[in-house]
Amino acid sequence: MNAARLAVVAWLAGVSLLGACATPGGPAAARDPLETMNRAVFRFNDALDRAVLEPVAKGYHDYLPAELRLLVGNVFGNLADLWTAANQLLQGKPGEAASDLSRFVLNSTLGFAGLADIATPAGFDKHHEDFGQTLGRWGLPAGPYLVLPLLGPSSLRDAPARLVDYHGDLLLAVDSAGRRNNAVVLRTVDDRAQLLRAQRLVEGAALDRYSFIRDGYLQRRRNQVYDGDPPLPDDDAPAYDPMDDPEAPGVSDSTPVTAPAPAHRTDGNR
Repeated sequence: MNAARLAVVAWLAGVSLLGACATPGGPAAARDPLETMNRAVFRFNDALDRAVLEPVAKGYHDYLPAELRLLVGNVFGNLADLWTAANQLLQGKPGEAASDLSRFVLNSTLGFAGLADIATPAGFDKHHEDFGQTLGRWGLPAGPYLVLPLLGPSSLRDAPARLVDYHGDLLLAVDSAGRRNNAVVLRTVDDRAQLLRAQRLVEGAALDRYSFIRDGYLQRRRNQVYDGDPPLPDDDAPAYDPMDDPEAPGVSDSTPVTAPAPAHRTDGNR
């Protein structure tokens, strides 16, 4: 058994043991027991992003025509559809898997290697599924919230699942290391450019950006795992106000996340 497999086995055991510490609907302290460490990593990521990635993404957005950026996004989105189809199948959803596979085939052929998205008008909706969602689908709890260096928000379940997602990335099939690395950089910049508008909304709404991003991520992730329909709480579950809990069952991705109460920033960022 290689090191990657050992890491996955150890992590699965750890998530199972720690899952009760971060159950949906629990208080922030239970969902984020590593907050001190997470905030330090958050500050590091934020400083690096503001110094390097954000300026590059702004230049990419401002100087590259929107039509060309759309083509770039279409190509990378098409490559992701094949891994999404694989995860749909692993989650026991053959219909969705067939739909996403059809997207990939149509856009890769008639769509000129994914430059054009002809599958969506044809009725094949776009989805995004990864291995962390697959594990959640089969009941593995998310575990504590975790901020990863460079990669950002995650959880004890989802962080090691990225290793599996990495090996499912079609960009790895590019035989030239130079072209492969250039493609990864371009995709990273394109993804960051698509977040510029959301970043402005966060900075305008949140007093504590760390808590705002954490709560929004946990809410969105829970809805992704349950395909937008998270289960209702048990009848004997302790009562709590769902508006205070971003992971509350029944709260959709469209529900605005309430800004935290502190009147000053606690993460040391602007």
